[in-house]
Amino acid sequence: MGRTANPDRTPQGDLIDLDLHPILGYQVAQAAVVTHAVFKRRVGDPEGVSKVEFCMLALIRRNPDVSAKQLAQALAVTAPNVAMSLEKLEARGWISRSRGTRDARVQHVRLTELGDEIVQRCSAALREGEREAVKTLSPAEWAMLTELLHKLACSR
Repeated sequence: MGRTANPDRTPQGDLIDLDLHPILGYQVAQAAVVTHAVFKRRVGDPEGVSKVEFCMLALIRRNPDVSAKQLAQALAVTAPNVAMSLEKLEARGWISRSRGTRDARVQHVRLTELGDEIVQRCSAALREGEREAVKTLSPAEWAMLTELLHKLACSR
């Protein structure tokens, strides 16, 4: 998935994209093509996990007893979509849910041991796949890129 010899052209299709170079959304979308392919190959196909489900599992791992509402807010996903994903993850035995002690309407979510294993395995597969996909970046460039993208994400 490397760039063509001419940096003023798209990596695939060989189209001049100079007017789009300064457009952040375009560059993020082009980079997403690479990361989506890595995710599909390393996690989606072999594990049957969607990107949102993986992110939910990873967030639950670091935030035991998180609420569905917090997950929806963190991932900018609707409450019904979070509920459907949680049902699927629970059916697979990867999470457990319990009602809040103060408010029975609130569900607290935790990973099961199996869910924790899935998160660790998927995370390792993604890190390895992304390292291969971005081998054109130095370790410092990779660190800078992830830091800048995180800063951008924090601005929402």
